[in-house]
Amino acid sequence: MTLTIMAIAIGILLLLRVPIAFAILGPCIGYLWYTGQSLGLSLRLAAQGVNSWPLLAVPLFILVGVIANRAGIADRLFNCALSIFGRVKGSLGYVNIGVSFGFAWMSGSALADAAALGSVQVPAMQKQGYPTRFSLGLTAASTLISPIMPPSIPAIVYAAVALVSIGALFAAAVIPAIILTLSLAIYVFIWARKRDELRTARFSLADLGRALVGAAAPLLTPVIIVGGILGGFFTPTEAAAVGACYMLVLGLYYRTVRLRDVPGILRDTAVTTASIMIILGASALLGWILARERVPQMVAEAIFGLTDNRVVFLLLVNLILLLLGAIIEPTSALVITVPILLPVAVQFGIDPLHFGIIVVLNLMIGLLTPPVGGVLFVLSSVTGHSISNVFRGVAPFLIPLLSVLMIVTFAPDLVLWLPNALGL
Repeated sequence: MTLTIMAIAIGILLLLRVPIAFAILGPCIGYLWYTGQSLGLSLRLAAQGVNSWPLLAVPLFILVGVIANRAGIADRLFNCALSIFGRVKGSLGYVNIGVSFGFAWMSGSALADAAALGSVQVPAMQKQGYPTRFSLGLTAASTLISPIMPPSIPAIVYAAVALVSIGALFAAAVIPAIILTLSLAIYVFIWARKRDELRTARFSLADLGRALVGAAAPLLTPVIIVGGILGGFFTPTEAAAVGACYMLVLGLYYRTVRLRDVPGILRDTAVTTASIMIILGASALLGWILARERVPQMVAEAIFGLTDNRVVFLLLVNLILLLLGAIIEPTSALVITVPILLPVAVQFGIDPLHFGIIVVLNLMIGLLTPPVGGVLFVLSSVTGHSISNVFRGVAPFLIPLLSVLMIVTFAPDLVLWLPNALGL
């Protein structure tokens, strides 16, 4: 009964638009008081929830993304992709996807991708005659490559909660991210096949050479970060620090970042990091309460009472996570659900790495769906279009995204091949 009241209280606070961390903290502290626990325990549990070496990579990767935004890396990647795909039918669609794929190796966040690329790609596509809704929908859908492709911030959070290797989870995410990229490219191909007018400039080796030179240094970033991690040269935290330093050097060299900009960059990083860490601390307290009340065991018993079929379980998980992703901020949904669902998944014989990719992809799709839909709000802000117009553009792209989700869910060998090949 106490747990039920606490759950209702959290739900009411969320409906009242109370920030998720405080919506969790308030009822949890009330639970500790009612059950006679020391209120100081809440501070210890919350501190323990963020006192993690792997989580140190989160602010550093956020810093990489913030510097990349300020340094104009997106523009260089855009020019490079445009010089490659310019004469292809539907060229700016492929450019949109290609830029998101390249930027994903640096940002690790769909919201950062939307903020950095939305203001560049949507106007460029509209200027060349692409329908507004198609431009908005493709830009929104392609932002999901960032939180899947390493260095993914949601993957780092999952790894910390599930106690799995960040390097192994990064490796497991590479093929799903490539499949996601290809699925969007196939959608663009089908959509553009009868639109001969949607071409841009003629192909020019000189323009391609200049664009490649301009993008060469930024494109080394994923080699340094991901190559360093998978090659065993760096831990993820060390790779994030090296990547941040390298990105800062690029910004200073290009003169798009100046030393006086550094305090502002650090402030933006601190604000974003603090919001994530407060949620993680609150969720650590909630996780302790759920474990004390044996909620994971009860959920496992309920699911096994409903079905012992692995396929049915995975479909239920997808449905639950898609619904949660639509109404709760993804990081919050991740740290709340993983401690409950992961033990059940392991009992069904599902690898924690595979389950992690399923969880992250589900919750990221939630960024494209109302009422929360973080990417919808960001794109609306940077492009000036209404949220309803952005979602109408996104809706057709849910078909390839959900198709990729089904492939990732029911083809674990695709997910686990690379980490197994690398011995991770």
